[in-house]
Amino acid sequence: MKLSDVTLSHRYANLGDAFGTRIDPTPFKHPQLIDTNPQVMQLLGIDPTEAENPAWAELGSGAKLFHGSRPFAMKYTGHQFGVYNPELGDGRALLLGEIENAGRCWELHLKGAGKTPYSRFGDGRAVLRSTIREYLAGEALHGLGIRSTRALCIVGSDEPVTREQVESGAMLIRVAESHVRFGHFEYLFYTKQLQAQQQLISEICHRFVPDTEGLSTGEQAEALLRFTTRRSAELAASWQAEGFAHGVLNTDNMSIIGDTFDFGPYAFLDDYDPGFICNHSDHTGRYAFEQQPGVVLWNLNALAHALSGFVSVEALRDCLEQFQPQVTHAYAGRMRAKLGLIEEEDGDQGLCADLLQLLHQGEADYARFFRVLSHYRCERPPEGLHDCIATSQHNALELWLEHYDRRLLREKSDSRTRNRAMVAVNPKYILRNYLAQKVIEAAGQGDYHPLRTLRKLLQSPFEEHPEHETWAAAPPESGKRIPLSCSS
Repeated sequence: MKLSDVTLSHRYANLGDAFGTRIDPTPFKHPQLIDTNPQVMQLLGIDPTEAENPAWAELGSGAKLFHGSRPFAMKYTGHQFGVYNPELGDGRALLLGEIENAGRCWELHLKGAGKTPYSRFGDGRAVLRSTIREYLAGEALHGLGIRSTRALCIVGSDEPVTREQVESGAMLIRVAESHVRFGHFEYLFYTKQLQAQQQLISEICHRFVPDTEGLSTGEQAEALLRFTTRRSAELAASWQAEGFAHGVLNTDNMSIIGDTFDFGPYAFLDDYDPGFICNHSDHTGRYAFEQQPGVVLWNLNALAHALSGFVSVEALRDCLEQFQPQVTHAYAGRMRAKLGLIEEEDGDQGLCADLLQLLHQGEADYARFFRVLSHYRCERPPEGLHDCIATSQHNALELWLEHYDRRLLREKSDSRTRNRAMVAVNPKYILRNYLAQKVIEAAGQGDYHPLRTLRKLLQSPFEEHPEHETWAAAPPESGKRIPLSCSS
């Protein structure tokens, strides 16, 4: 499909005025295409030869709309740092519409599109820095097999936008199967729009829980909560296993279909620290790395409360009680794969916990340790592993490896086969904040080559890419714990 043939439809906007406001974007005067994402183009059925089409600059900046587009600012509310805020909504983004390809429907969302009725005191814009970070985050998570929103393109401008300082404005087109958040249901519940809430339950179930067709609203609402609980448990488990800290897990940043959603002060772990806080505004550590599963469950409780007009307390409680075993099962499965274990044993959880304690005490780089471990063949000394961990913990590492060796012997795994399987799940390339900063600084000077290079590496993070070894290096001390705000 050519870019000029893209035509959008509007199932969400057609639900009615209770769900948001029809409004056009405020375009940049001098938009410049920074990058298009060939993988997402393919996802949408757009011909890859269209990647350099100059029309992207206008489409990605709101100066021109796709055929059929009726931009729509979605209204929602939510709990921010545990406190309900009724004054939320798409304050700087517009739902352009949706496109169907290969049996799947994808929504396009223009972020940084200007003021909407829900902007409050904001300017409705996004800056190049945060736009690049979101663009790369979606690719990094997708490359690791973690559900996430992604982006189709980035467009920059010479328009000044003020955050902590004056920066250049930018936009991206975010792509997801749904942009509905927990906060959409909270808004309709707290404003007592139960009929509209029924509509939304029915629409989401129709798309994502199709076996509920013909059931009552109460039955659909319960099935939806079970679906979202399971998907959210799997998502939280994948974050913990891959060392991703979201930073702002408010209910308005939680996707009803379990995608990673709304990137702000996120970070991938460098040195393993379960108490890591990536958001410098999170003074209490509510959203610290180790707290994420518990916060996701807190948010699911808020969603359950918003559905309580249709579902009994007993059924809601039963749904939520599934979360802990689901997140534990999903996490254990991912960690076994990272350790090259196929069979499940009772002692695996202890083996994993001991390793994480070792990594924490040894200030080990999380991703690099597992990548080096992927090549381990029970040799002594263990090639490369001592270099990944503080000298003071070398004896503890040897002790852990003895337990690991015995575990591998019981499984009778072939080392070559195991190594190949581990390399396929332990990335060589991750989105470290110092790399993102390097890309952002280059883009600020008009050099987009580093951005495109990193995007490609993150899309295939398990491959060696020997020509790009420097992108796999551990960060310098100055590159760790870069302070990040909600505008990041």
